[in-house]
Amino acid sequence: MLRFIVRRLLLLVPILLGLSLMLFFWVHNLPGGTAEAILGEKATPEKIAQFNHAYGLDRPLHEQYWLFLKRAVHLDLGVSATTQQPVLDEINRRFPATIELSVVAIIFAVAIAIPLGYLAARRYGSWLDQVLISGSLLGVVIPVFVLGYLLKYVFAIKLGILPDSGRQDVRLVTSHPTGFYILDGFLVGDPGASWDAFKHLILPGIALGTIPLAIITRITRAAVLDVVNEDYVRTAQAKGLTNRVIRNQHILRNGMLPVVTIIGLQAGLLLSGAILTETVFAIPGMGSFVKDAIFNHDYSTIQGFVLFSAIIYVLINLLVDISYGLLDPRVRVR
Repeated sequence: MLRFIVRRLLLLVPILLGLSLMLFFWVHNLPGGTAEAILGEKATPEKIAQFNHAYGLDRPLHEQYWLFLKRAVHLDLGVSATTQQPVLDEINRRFPATIELSVVAIIFAVAIAIPLGYLAARRYGSWLDQVLISGSLLGVVIPVFVLGYLLKYVFAIKLGILPDSGRQDVRLVTSHPTGFYILDGFLVGDPGASWDAFKHLILPGIALGTIPLAIITRITRAAVLDVVNEDYVRTAQAKGLTNRVIRNQHILRNGMLPVVTIIGLQAGLLLSGAILTETVFAIPGMGSFVKDAIFNHDYSTIQGFVLFSAIIYVLINLLVDISYGLLDPRVRVR
């Protein structure tokens, strides 16, 4: 297992190198430029030349790419042309908000999807199965931003039971040592701040987690149907084992491999889906920051975000691969 982990970590190097290469030349070939987007009406030829020289954008592309790689090795992702701050500092400041939102969304999705998928499989062909499958299809096709606005209108505006934007009540005065607001409330001895931060994550978490919920439900249903009629399940039933033991030890455990795989994929994809969700709910995370960077052709920010997200995505899938051996003893990683 240790050799497998080391091998996967070493594979991260060519993956990130290839990704950075494709991303760099794709971003730099987009129409328009950083100077024009940032300067706006003040974009005179002289100011454009000064801006490009200050950020090294007047150098040949291969020199810019080589400089970016050398900086990245030393964890220097450059300076954001939008905020004039180091990109890594912006990521450290904003990424906790995105991580909190993604964690709430995936917990919401998994906690509901697996029981629903199991229930649909056990009631295969019934009206309940049809309702759950139709509902999961609806969850996939509704855009995140549409669902976000609907949730805000119903629960924040009409009912007034949940906040509609931000990470915390602006009237609440508390410190944030880690940037993870829920955790910070407990660290500073203010559980009320943690509860307030959690309430601000309920609506965006539901909006962001709906698509993973629908997909995981369908995959769980299919996985359970694959194993429910296997010989070992019928043997367990003939031995008189309780339904709980059969469900947990024989059906779900043997059907979890594809479910865990899709959970890992969806958890990684939440980082991209958070861009729309954070925009709708005015959450100052990486999503809104990257959105501004895209509109402003802020190359350093876009490259830094994609590389950082790629590392997170690969690490998530590494954890998924490790979990295979824990879930199914037949899986042997050599």
